[in-house]
Amino acid sequence: MIVNSEIPEYLNIDIANQLLSIITLGNKVLSYPISTAKNGVGELKGSECTPRGWHTIRAKIGANQPIQTVFIGRRPTGEIYNTELAKLHPHRDWILTRILWLGGLEPHKNRYGNVDSTWRYIYIHGSPDDSITGIPLSHGCIRMKNADLIALFNRIQVGIKVYIHE
Repeated sequence: MIVNSEIPEYLNIDIANQLLSIITLGNKVLSYPISTAKNGVGELKGSECTPRGWHTIRAKIGANQPIQTVFIGRRPTGEIYNTELAKLHPHRDWILTRILWLGGLEPHKNRYGNVDSTWRYIYIHGSPDDSITGIPLSHGCIRMKNADLIALFNRIQVGIKVYIHE
């Protein structure tokens, strides 16, 4: 785990351990299981990899939506995820409940050009809970269980820093 005492609170995303932690004053205060990219780490547009380095939460999307709300293009579709819907769309990359949209902070590493996390649409988002198994399976984003994501969403503010590392 990276500890940065200069930042009072940030999110630490540990890809090796598939864990998102809230770090406050250098101490881990909460942790949640996650799933990162099945293609591993990387910053290039189109790679479907999870980008590394310092990011920020640039937008919080989905406040007050019901748990399991389905999003496409950052907009609720009107659907609520369930097993029947999953059977109808077996290949859909489910973005559920809430979205925390990431923006890279490191020029030419995860910001600007063909490595820009914002325009790669890298999110922390809800996913079917049974898909959060400690195995990287996403298309680049950071997936969380829905109740965990709601708790995180309600605790943090836009602008909080996020450190993603192996």
